Amino acid sequence: MEQIELEQFTGTENYYKHWLGFNYTDGVKYLAEKAKAYWLLDAIGSYQPKFKSIPFQVWELVVKNSEGVLTMKEDTDSPILVSQKIPYTDFPLDNVKVWLIDGVAILPSEY
Repeated sequence: MEQIELEQFTGTENYYKHWLGFNYTDGVKYLAEKAKAYWLLDAIGSYQPKFKSIPFQVWELVVKNSEGVLTMKEDTDSPILVSQKIPYTDFPLDNVKVWLIDGVAILPSEY
């Protein structure tokens, strides 16, 4: 999987309901399936009871040497509100961003 594959998503035809209460788009579904990363959606969802009141959330996963760090900011230029270390991951990209806007997880290209 490569970053360019995610950039093909410029909108969505479908919305999918995550069991933790938010929705996600075709692009996020593709990311979760291809990268075998539904755990990433679970991680984002696990923080929603605390941060649900923030309408625009920027989630970023950065991977280096099979270790990851998942962060969340209120917008692209704000301070980090969440930082979670992922001790091991086989996530195929060096980094990925998922925006959670009003309870819908999207890829930035889908905005």
